[in-house]
Amino acid sequence: MPHLDAADPLPRRPRRVLVAGTSGAGKTTLASRIATSLQAPHIEIDGLFHGPSWTRRPSFEDEVRLFSADPSWVTEWQYKAVRTHLADLADLMVWLDLPKITVMRQVVRRTVVRRLRRQRLWNGNVEPPLWTVLTDPEHIVRWAWNTHRQTATRIEALAARRPDLPVVHLRSHVAAERWLHGPLKQAQPAES
Repeated sequence: MPHLDAADPLPRRPRRVLVAGTSGAGKTTLASRIATSLQAPHIEIDGLFHGPSWTRRPSFEDEVRLFSADPSWVTEWQYKAVRTHLADLADLMVWLDLPKITVMRQVVRRTVVRRLRRQRLWNGNVEPPLWTVLTDPEHIVRWAWNTHRQTATRIEALAARRPDLPVVHLRSHVAAERWLHGPLKQAQPAES
């Protein structure tokens, strides 16, 4: 199936939706809004992955398999250990493909605000001191910069493996708004 854009109608109302994009693109916000529109649960995958002190939770994969067995859900498409599993079950992929400059502006702002406010994230974690962007190669700001193009490569591989999976390609927040209020809202349930 070719990629759809913000104006293209969906083939059916989705029940299991993945939202792809680089770190800082706004996947979680968009996933939450899609879930609200579909009246489906939004499972924030970062909350399943990150344990105390930013460690991987041992139950991560089991929890993903548990929620993904449900008939409907919306989550972010990340973490190599579960990416294929989720893609095999999804009936819609939404790719938030923002320009690198937009992503960097968003991720820097979000990181600074979270750090200055000492905002508690998953399992009590807080953003590390801002200076660690210079010393930690996996700091979220550096990660977003270095991995920006990886989503395109993953989407391309997925399209070859699952040509039946519709991929909605959104290149801006304006396009995302247009899609949320247009094709997503207008999508009809599949006939039983």
